Amino acid sequence: MTLTATDLVLCSGTLPFDTPLETRIEAAAAGGFAGLSLWMRDVERARAEGRTDADIRAMFAHHGIEVAELDPVWSWLPGTDVDVPPAQDPFGVLQPTIDDFLRLADAIGGRSLNAVDIMAGDWTLDDAAEAFAALCDRAADHGLLVHLEFLPWSRLGDVATADDVVRRADRPNGGLMVDSWHFFRGVPDFAALRAVPGGRIMGIQFNDAPRQPGPDLLVESMDARLLPGEGEMDLARLVGVLDEIGAVAPRGVEVFSAVLRDLDAVDVGRRAGDAIRTVLRGA
Repeated sequence: MTLTATDLVLCSGTLPFDTPLETRIEAAAAGGFAGLSLWMRDVERARAEGRTDADIRAMFAHHGIEVAELDPVWSWLPGTDVDVPPAQDPFGVLQPTIDDFLRLADAIGGRSLNAVDIMAGDWTLDDAAEAFAALCDRAADHGLLVHLEFLPWSRLGDVATADDVVRRADRPNGGLMVDSWHFFRGVPDFAALRAVPGGRIMGIQFNDAPRQPGPDLLVESMDARLLPGEGEMDLARLVGVLDEIGAVAPRGVEVFSAVLRDLDAVDVGRRAGDAIRTVLRGA
């Protein structure tokens, strides 16, 4: 786990969904990224095409790219250990279990697990903290960090609530994922973010959007994000606060965009790299 705050990570959601794993790695390298986040489906497709785990490790090593976060881990909260029918999982990212992700990390590497709440439930924050602590303990046995990503439509919908869970869990490998879209479209509480110790920010994802949200947040989140610097979110202020508190996580780019999905994946990687470097230089 050598990725630091000076490194950039290309997140899988930025690239066209059908992009082969090798091309994803090439896109990350072309954009000057040091890491690539992974969905399980990316690796499963490579394996189905005859790639061994040794082949996959060699592809990453050849391009000097590290495996960053494994995403998304959603079945960690009470009541969420259920099967999701493939028809309700159009992107094919909700089929893997926690065990699947841990086996993947053992096989090809990985810096962290990205934990999210997508199914709500009647659990309390104490329940969530206990479950997050258990996930962190399991991940620690495999050398992984775990960052909790707050989503504005979830029960863990803002930085203060998510950080409360992380603090109660009190695990050295547990922290927060700060995604700029979720931050600004939810509760952009800079005071709450400033109160988080920098070491507890273990994942960061940048993207952009117009100042005014669209009529459907979920649709906008999955189809209409913009590259950093192409919208009106105050990314400079966000970068400034993250730097102020000493956030140690690498800086990622996650831009779910129907427009980018129609472009060449390697070109998207270059555009994403140029965009995030411009934002970080100007902050």
